[in-house]
Amino acid sequence: MSRSVRIRRVALATGTATALAATLFVAAGAHADPAPAAAPDIDVKAVQADLGQLQSIADANGGNRAHGQPGYKASIDYVKGKLDKAGFTTEVQEFDNNGAKGYNLVADWPGGDEGKTVMAGAHLDSVDAGPGINDNGSGSAGILEVALAVAKADLKPTKHLRFGWWGDEEDGMVGSRHYVDTLGAGKSKLDSYLNFDMIGSPNPGYFVYDDDTRLEKVFKDFFATKNLATEKETEGDGRSDHASFKDAGVPVGGLFSGADYIKTEEQAKNWGGEAGKAFDACYHQSCDTSKNIDEKALDNNTDAIAHAIWELSS
Repeated sequence: MSRSVRIRRVALATGTATALAATLFVAAGAHADPAPAAAPDIDVKAVQADLGQLQSIADANGGNRAHGQPGYKASIDYVKGKLDKAGFTTEVQEFDNNGAKGYNLVADWPGGDEGKTVMAGAHLDSVDAGPGINDNGSGSAGILEVALAVAKADLKPTKHLRFGWWGDEEDGMVGSRHYVDTLGAGKSKLDSYLNFDMIGSPNPGYFVYDDDTRLEKVFKDFFATKNLATEKETEGDGRSDHASFKDAGVPVGGLFSGADYIKTEEQAKNWGGEAGKAFDACYHQSCDTSKNIDEKALDNNTDAIAHAIWELSS
């Protein structure tokens, strides 16, 4: 039954202008623009399952997922397969470095203003020494599950949404620099770039990029709702893929849970864990396996990514 039919029947049944006016008011209210939907809670078990797959890929390919090694291409294929199935438009971008072919994976969600594109990215490669599950399987799996949540929700963003998985970050952000270079004037269409390089460190901190106050606030506000203290991220300045975008004039933000710097007493008081030890003692080592992850940090950071994507794209 249509709304107009219901209105006429109510009016006839009551026989009063007051009832008709009240009904019309309700009907008009139903047409008001709804508030933007809140981001979903991302299932950390799904993120961990992706990390398990990346670990298996490394195990089957010489123990790593490094640039130029078969484990890296297998990682690209794994992520691409899930995105293709979910309805993303994906592109594998090739580049060469150190005599080996590298790959970036870029995935676009249909719809939204492409002149105002919100992009999230993470490097997918490991070092040669190990499987790279925290660095940076964690960020890669985190944005993958957020992207899949976008598809599951059939999100209709006002701004265009794009996700990227970068190759050969470990040799100096090679893949992301190549991507930015190929954009040319298209760089101006990027509203923001969010970077996630290590979000599940086993002795974690909660560091927020302070390069852009608007983007920083989105993350700090989210963590405030969780009663989690944050600090400005400085350890990774110039050391991860956001630098490629920042150098090109794109506003950047992101999250980081710590690498080889040492956790202080004050940080341990705020976040738990062990003072006097590295945030990730397995950084760039063979022990950076699926056991080298703090589930709570991985969960909190992945939910923060989803919150930012929903808020910034609305």
